[in-house]
Amino acid sequence: MKLYFFPVAPNPTKVRLYLAEKAHAGRAIELEMIQVDLPKGEQRSDAHLARNPFGKLPVLEADDGRTLTESLTIIEHLEELYPEPPMIGAEAWERARVREIERIADIGALMTIARIVHATSSPLGLPPIPQVAAAGREQLLPTLRYLDDLLADGRAFLAGPRPTVADCTLAAGLQFGRLGKVFEETPLAPDHPALVRWDDRYRARDVAKSVLIV
Repeated sequence: MKLYFFPVAPNPTKVRLYLAEKAHAGRAIELEMIQVDLPKGEQRSDAHLARNPFGKLPVLEADDGRTLTESLTIIEHLEELYPEPPMIGAEAWERARVREIERIADIGALMTIARIVHATSSPLGLPPIPQVAAAGREQLLPTLRYLDDLLADGRAFLAGPRPTVADCTLAAGLQFGRLGKVFEETPLAPDHPALVRWDDRYRARDVAKSVLIV
C-alpha cells in the first residue's frame, strides 16, 4: 500500500501520527510513503486527480489501485486490518467515546484551525478573508474549552491512559495552528491550562517528535 501525504498538512499528519503511535505500541504498518508537494501544485496533476478528484491529501492506495481519500476512513481501514494494539478503543463504549472525542477534535479544532489559517496566511496562496477568520476564531473557543475540561482530571491522553486517534487528530490540528500563527491571536494559555499541559506532554514524546516539526 502507498500513502500520499504532505508533511505539515493537518489531515496527512493525523494519519502519520496514527502510524507512528501504532509502531511505537508494537505494530508497525508497512506503507510506501509518497510526498505530494502542495505549494508546487502537485495535487492538481492528472496523476493525483486520478487518485483523488478533489486534489487533496492524504490518499491511501491499495496494491490493486483502489484508493481511500478521507483521513479517518484511512485510519479505520488500517485499524480493521491491524486491530492490535487498538487505537480506537478496546470495547464498544470505549470505541464510541474515542470516535466522539476525535470528531470533536477534528470538526471543532483541526478543521476550524485550517479555515482560520487559509483565511489569514494560506500556505497555498488563497486570498485572505478576514470575516471567515474571525468567525473561525469564535467557533474554535468552545472546542478549546471542552477539551480543556476533558483533560482537567489529569488524564494522560484525551480518552484515558493510552493514546488514541483522537490525540493524533488534535496534535495535527494544533501543529497547523502554530505554523499558521493562529494562537498568537487566540492563545491556548492561560485560559486552557490542562490543554496546554497535554500539548506539551504529547509533543515531548519521541513518537510525536518523529512526525511533528513544531
